Amino acid sequence: MAEDDHRHISRDSLFLMAELRVPGQEELIRVKVRNLSAGGMMAEGPVRAVRGTLVEVNIRNVGWVEGAIAWAQGDRCGIAFSEDIDPIIARSPVVIGEGTPRFVKPVGQWVEPKRLQRKI
Repeated sequence: MAEDDHRHISRDSLFLMAELRVPGQEELIRVKVRNLSAGGMMAEGPVRAVRGTLVEVNIRNVGWVEGAIAWAQGDRCGIAFSEDIDPIIARSPVVIGEGTPRFVKPVGQWVEPKRLQRKI
């Protein structure tokens, strides 16, 4: 495939947070998703991987997606997904559940649960 063959794919510019996992490294890397398409994404963050490195990305409402680093420049990199996703789902309101990453759960005022008062 020529260098410009993939440029016809529609991309959504957006700002989301995602978790990136590089096999062999235990810690998850938190990245900013700068743009997203069905076949890949551009991530910004402290990813220290070279072209061709297999990775997994946890995108909100989509879940874990496998892919490979397509390019890397400074603190940004392109990730080509192994299988297409629906990028519109990532823009949908957050669905709360067990698989929801902690950084996309809504933040609210903590309310202390009612306690039974003891009569003296």
